[in-house]
Amino acid sequence: MTISIPATALQLQSLIRNEGELEISLAEVEMLEPTANEVLVRVEAAPINPSDLGLLFGAADMAAAVMSGEAERPVITAPVPAKAMKAMAGRLGQSMPVGNEGAGVVVKTGSSAAAQSLLGKKVAMLGGAMYAQYRCIGVDQCLLLPDDATTEEGASCFVNPITALGMVETMRSEGHKALVHAAAASNLGLMLNRICINDGISLVNIVRKQEQVDLLKSQGAKFVCNTESPDFLAELTDALAATNATVAFDPIGGGKLAGQILTCMEAALNRNPREYSRYGSTTHKQVYIYGMLDPSRTEIARNFGFSWGMGGWLLFNFLAKIGPAAEDKLRQRVVGELKTIFASNYSHEISLAEALQIDVINAYVKKSTGAKYLMKPNKGI
Repeated sequence: MTISIPATALQLQSLIRNEGELEISLAEVEMLEPTANEVLVRVEAAPINPSDLGLLFGAADMAAAVMSGEAERPVITAPVPAKAMKAMAGRLGQSMPVGNEGAGVVVKTGSSAAAQSLLGKKVAMLGGAMYAQYRCIGVDQCLLLPDDATTEEGASCFVNPITALGMVETMRSEGHKALVHAAAASNLGLMLNRICINDGISLVNIVRKQEQVDLLKSQGAKFVCNTESPDFLAELTDALAATNATVAFDPIGGGKLAGQILTCMEAALNRNPREYSRYGSTTHKQVYIYGMLDPSRTEIARNFGFSWGMGGWLLFNFLAKIGPAAEDKLRQRVVGELKTIFASNYSHEISLAEALQIDVINAYVKKSTGAKYLMKPNKGI
């Protein structure tokens, strides 16, 4: 297999300067030579996930962003508020590549048999620096895609699918019988809904628009609660009582929702109490916050007894806990059901340069449910 490989390629990089300025640019980087157990991949597709935006923009005020440079090599600058600079200390002065996951075609390999077996194959990758035309990466960070799968279908093989499976595995390992998910009409939420239907798990979906209720209902969801409904808390309590869901996953983080879920769990448990306790139900109720769609403070009203917990949940911590063998089982399930349960939908496809247009940034930085952007690093080339 003979493929012309350039000496350099473009890579999207994010830099925060000591003087408090963010700069995002397309840097021309030298092509790396794969070591024995590495492969060189021509990146065809990489999604923009909420988890990518923290590294991409840091704490910059993107409302004040300015674009300069040329059309094919734009440069974005934005001020970083002085009060946020302390949190950015670990990355000051470093040009950092961005993009957690992606997919492409292996164009060159190292000397190992495992690496050489992937030459010419389509692979999904997890390991950062995916917003680039090429990525040199270890074989163990690659997932071989089926012959009939496209790189677009494989680009989101990791973050959303493994997060959704991780929620189910966490529920099971902690002894819960059903679960709750907020912002449930996202790509991740739709995957979780399909997993739960397939695996016979009761799921309570929380959304904020009627069209999102309709979407989930059309895909077989039984319990969907709309936060905009005047009877939201009563409807959520009814759903929790019907499912016995006692663990929730919330990507929103800020505001009152996490606390409201705990309150409604307690109310559902107390509908048929075995005995009175001034300390509330003895059944443990848990809310995991796994995102920051709302970066404001998390508000709770302590009206749900003493058997409860609220904390963070991170995919990479979960994977470290379960170990490589269990992680590989999850990955293989994703590959086997890539076109069904784990199918991803994208609302926009953009090039590296288009990703640095102010109007495009303003759109994807909103992290709106249903608006999913796919980076095509070699688009038009």
